[in-house]
Amino acid sequence: MTASLRPIDLDRLPAWIDRSAAEYAADLVTTGKSADEAARQAAEGMAESFPNGELSPGHAVFDVMDGDAVVGYLWIGPDTSGDESSWWIWDVLVEPGQRGRGLGREAMRLGEEYARAQGAHSIGLHVFGFNTAAHRLYESLGYETTSIRMRKRLE
Repeated sequence: MTASLRPIDLDRLPAWIDRSAAEYAADLVTTGKSADEAARQAAEGMAESFPNGELSPGHAVFDVMDGDAVVGYLWIGPDTSGDESSWWIWDVLVEPGQRGRGLGREAMRLGEEYARAQGAHSIGLHVFGFNTAAHRLYESLGYETTSIRMRKRLE
């Protein structure tokens, strides 16, 4: 396994934006949001992050490659704090059939390398509580929990 990152072809960016928004909306539904609210929130977030369907300054979307095969993607860029040295993993995915081979770990490592080359001194991310495999991966890569948000349903 030798993963690499390749900048996404800009002609594929609109389809990628749609896919990333749909996956985010599905995750929001898993956390209890209605399908309509999740779709609205995901669409608004992507419109803000990709004005006019274009990359925001400093952001990059990469295909995660295994040889010549696209096996996932990574979206990385500055966080929203205004501190140019603080970066964020906005979205990362390894295709389900490609998981368990170290590709996600390598994509994260390469993303960190990229951020460091852009002047980042820290990098953060969000992980949904139900995504225990991702949580374990991030902890094993040295990410520390900085906050925990909890909820209880009242029926």
